[in-house]
Amino acid sequence: MIEFSRFELANGLRVVVHEDNSTPMIAVNILYNVGARDESPDKTGFAHLFEHLMFGGSANIPNFDEPIQLAGGDNNAFTNNDITNFYNVLPAENIETAFWLESDRMFSLNFSKESLETQRKVVLEEFKETCLNQPYGDVWHHISDMAYKVHPYRWPTIGKIPKHVEDATLADVKTFFYKYYRPNNAILVVSGNTTTDKVKVLAEKWFGQIPKGTIPEKNIPQEPTQQELAYKVHAAKVPIDSLYLAFHISGRADKDYYATDLLSDVLSNGASARLYRRLLKEQKLFNHIDAYITGNIDPGLLIIEGKPAEGVTLEEGKVAIWKELEELKKDLIPEQELLKYKNKVESALVFSEISILNKAMNLAFFELLGDINLINTEKEIYQKVTVEDIQHLAQTIFVKENCSELHYLAEKESAIA
Repeated sequence: MIEFSRFELANGLRVVVHEDNSTPMIAVNILYNVGARDESPDKTGFAHLFEHLMFGGSANIPNFDEPIQLAGGDNNAFTNNDITNFYNVLPAENIETAFWLESDRMFSLNFSKESLETQRKVVLEEFKETCLNQPYGDVWHHISDMAYKVHPYRWPTIGKIPKHVEDATLADVKTFFYKYYRPNNAILVVSGNTTTDKVKVLAEKWFGQIPKGTIPEKNIPQEPTQQELAYKVHAAKVPIDSLYLAFHISGRADKDYYATDLLSDVLSNGASARLYRRLLKEQKLFNHIDAYITGNIDPGLLIIEGKPAEGVTLEEGKVAIWKELEELKKDLIPEQELLKYKNKVESALVFSEISILNKAMNLAFFELLGDINLINTEKEIYQKVTVEDIQHLAQTIFVKENCSELHYLAEKESAIA
């Protein structure tokens, strides 16, 4: 059982504290309720750009990394479709350093042309390195665009095209910052060797005077039900052909999320999972095969991806995958098979609770979802999933009309020439 306390400042900042005196360390995590889904279609990649800009200096701190390192700590951040998350881990006696740093960049970033240009170059270089120059690097651009027509998940976190970040002005950046990076759009979690009383004092001291913002309502368009198979063939300079099947699934807070997660495990979690064991080890149809879910807050995707073995076509591989999916729809899986994956999930959840940083990030995310106690109840929810739930979801999800199918082909030498 992970115990925690919660309170809220007058400016709307939500604060969660998990006291753990078994460690000399402290994790200070701040989640902003802004991600790629909050961007305009003509200005994508801004949330990711801000992840970098937030390290470019603030009103009173020109270099963010140096103070945290001098305090014996470390820090980093990540952005996805739904959130932007910054975290610091440092010795508990230096907790105030993290409060000082995070509050200063929430109060006001260093909005300078020099900072914008520096971080713009970093982001554009990352786009080139991970999306344009890396084999299969643009696969999410294709899958997102196929699977989503109106929802902003139709572009990846890094952005739709580099030009959107290239064209970002200082005015654009300021507008985005003051729209989303406000205390009433953030959740601060402190986990480790401290007390709630101490955190209350520090939170009020460092964050209490930051004015709240006018946060826009999340009028995110709901993706309509897919009515027909989406199919695309794309060729690029990659080593071998690859097959991607993307199926729409429920959102992270939906009751079906947990059974869907287990369904993906049945397909591809470990050497005994169905796709891996049958199609790779036994039939030797694939060199690589995997299945996973995106875990988005809004309805996401279950992805099956595979690279066929030499001499096996994508069509042959696809037929074999669908045969396995049809079996899941037709027959209940054995109770012991499901129990194995439930136990794997429970082990992973228990192991993750060892880390104060994992606990801090999970508490922040569950608070955002609206049920912070999920940090204690998720294990039970997974255990309640039945083999009938798995079959029902397989029948609902694995239909051609719900699928986006991408054939990512290796360009032939003659075509390149």
